Amino acid sequence: MVVYEDISVSELRERAWSGAVDTLKYLTDEEIETVFNILSDCYEHGIHLTDLNDFFWFEDDTVAEWLGYKSFDEIMNR
Repeated sequence: MVVYEDISVSELRERAWSGAVDTLKYLTDEEIETVFNILSDCYEHGIHLTDLNDFFWFEDDTVAEWLGYKSFDEIMNR
């Protein structure tokens, strides 16, 4: 059974695991909200927490591009 839930930026920071934690530590709350808004458009019926975590873990360059950077390395080195 898949359960979708509302999650805030602070909740995501607390509940993320593995590589997503590493990605999130470089992002501001506002940047995460921007990514949330784009993902909301992509997943109008919601996204499972595991998929959200995996997105931040494995798609860090996509996150960077959505935020106007060429790569996540630019975010890490700012």
